[in-house]
Amino acid sequence: MPAVRFDIQATCPATGARAGLLHTAHGTIETPVFMPVGTQATVKSLTPHDLACDLNVQILLANTYHLFLRPGPERMERLGGLHKFMTWPRAILTDSGGFQVFSLDTLRKITEDGVLFRSHLNGDEHFFSPERTVDIQLAFGSDIAMVLDECLPYPIDHETASQSTERTVRWARAAYKHYLSREKAFDTALFPIVQGAMFPDLRRSCAEALMELNADGYAIGGLSVGEPRTLTEEVIAATAPQLPADRPRYVMGVGMPEELPSFVALGVDMMDCVLPTRNARNGYLFTSLGKVVIKQAQYADDPGPVDPACDCYTCRTFSRAYLRHLFLAGEILFSVAATLHNIKHYLDIMRNLRQSILAGTFPAYLKGVCSTR
Repeated sequence: MPAVRFDIQATCPATGARAGLLHTAHGTIETPVFMPVGTQATVKSLTPHDLACDLNVQILLANTYHLFLRPGPERMERLGGLHKFMTWPRAILTDSGGFQVFSLDTLRKITEDGVLFRSHLNGDEHFFSPERTVDIQLAFGSDIAMVLDECLPYPIDHETASQSTERTVRWARAAYKHYLSREKAFDTALFPIVQGAMFPDLRRSCAEALMELNADGYAIGGLSVGEPRTLTEEVIAATAPQLPADRPRYVMGVGMPEELPSFVALGVDMMDCVLPTRNARNGYLFTSLGKVVIKQAQYADDPGPVDPACDCYTCRTFSRAYLRHLFLAGEILFSVAATLHNIKHYLDIMRNLRQSILAGTFPAYLKGVCSTR
């Protein structure tokens, strides 16, 4: 039996957008889905109760590199795994550390066998091989684990991207071979990641090679690395159709709220991004009327909610004037309230998209959304 199972409930004939159910050992996830990022085994400023009960989050993302450094996979396993450690009963996806190949480029060295990292905490060296990253994530007890890949910066030349893409494929094969030899693989799905920079031919060849693994799902990586946003959509449009239609498709590290409908229209089922949480802490709130920069003086005497169309706790309870006061005063409550609202905004977008696909009204919904951009 596969570690996850994906049932497609409806597909939009005009666009290929899908609504489905992703079944995991820790619950069923309604897709398309946005996954809040809990890098250090926590979504910053929110409790598991906030996430599960108030927001109905069905799956979180956590970071393999950071959790490897602390508390470490051995301790995590002794304490019962990541779910028990963070008191989270629902699904968890962990990345492989591949994005840190990009973001910590001054602290790592890439070899044919993996990546040598120098810890940003204390300078200690740690080697991440494709096999080691699988073992780490199995120790965590992730529902969905990711293979080690090489995430390239933008821009980059075709020859360098080609060599890197071939390396990513070799790492994926090594990781998958090791994964199938581990008994714990029955509880954790392993998704390969399509790379290839911004070159459609490399994306196609990478996808074709990775499909030989017959994985439970596939990811599209190497985006949100400085490329123009129009190019992001072009890469997804060129890559998603190459992936198996009966498996979940996950685009890593995207996107802005207004981009989510377009990505779903391209057949994407899963997305994650730090924007709703990071922007919340910095005073940027996403609303149905556009972005609210709460520090602006225009909100000093504003008694209204952040978003009149939102029914989250923050919008039901606090005024823009009060939230501005909290932000300027540096109060922790601001981060709590803003993060709760921003994540709710993202989840509402995805739930509305899902309902329109199920109802057969997705093209009209998409047209309405695009006309308000």
